[in-house]
Amino acid sequence: MFRLPSFPLYATLADKLGWWAVRALCVAVLAFLLAPILVMVPLSFSESSFLAYPIHGWSLKWYQNLFESPEWARATRNSFIVAPAATLIATVLGTLAAVGLSRADFRFKGLLMGILIAPMVVPIIVVGVATYLYFAPLGLADSYLGLIVVHAALGAPFVLTTVLATLAGFNHNLVRASLSLGETPLNTFFRITLPVIAPGVISGAMFAFATSFDEVVVTLFLAGADQSTLPRQMFNGIRENISPTIAAVATLLILFTTSLLLALEWLRGRRA
Repeated sequence: MFRLPSFPLYATLADKLGWWAVRALCVAVLAFLLAPILVMVPLSFSESSFLAYPIHGWSLKWYQNLFESPEWARATRNSFIVAPAATLIATVLGTLAAVGLSRADFRFKGLLMGILIAPMVVPIIVVGVATYLYFAPLGLADSYLGLIVVHAALGAPFVLTTVLATLAGFNHNLVRASLSLGETPLNTFFRITLPVIAPGVISGAMFAFATSFDEVVVTLFLAGADQSTLPRQMFNGIRENISPTIAAVATLLILFTTSLLLALEWLRGRRA
C-alpha cells in the first residue's frame, strides 16, 4: 500500500519538492527502460500478421503457432537441454573456485581471479570466434557438448562472484570446529559450508541459467541447425520473416525472466 512520506519538521518546501522530483525522475527512467519490452506483450495477442499498432483484433493464434511449430519446439527443447546442463557445470565449478579462493592466499590470487571472471568482460563476439576456431578442429562445433561447455564458461563467473560475496561473511570457525570434531573435509563442506552459502550458490546458478538461456552470439558460431536455441530461432525469425510468433516468445520470456528476478529477490531477502 502506498504511503505518503512523513517529512521532518525542519524540512523546507524545496526539500519536499526535491524528494518528489527525484522519485518522479526514477519512475520516468524506469518507464522509459521498460516500455520497449512491455510493448511486445499486446502485440503477441494481435490477430494481425504484422507487428504494428493499433491492434484491431485479439487472438491466441500466435501462441498456438508457437506450441505447434516443429522449429520452435526444437528450439525450446534445445534451450532446456543446454541451459540446465551448462548451469550445473557452471555452478559446480564456480562454487569450488570460490571456496578455494576464499580460503587460499597466494601471490597470483588476483591474477587468477581476473582470468576466471574474464568471460564477463571479454566481448562476446571475440569469445564466439575464438571458441569456434578452437572447437572446430576438436569436433565440438555443431554439437551439444561444445555449446554446453561454452555456456558453462560464460556462466561460471557469475557463480564465482556471488558465492565469493556470500563467503565474505562466512564464519570459518565453523569449519575448524567441524574438522576438530573428526568430520572429513567433504562432509564438512556439505553439512556446514554449503547450507550457509546456499542462497549465493542458487543466485549464481540463476544468473548462469539466464546467461545461457539468453545467449545468442556464441550459439550462432557453434550451433548447427539441430542445436538451434530459442534466442537463435528468434534471431533467424527476425532476419528472414518478422512473425508475431516472436512477440509470443518474447512475452513468455518476459514472464520467465520476471519469475527469476522475483526468486532472486526472495533469496536476497532470506540472506539479509
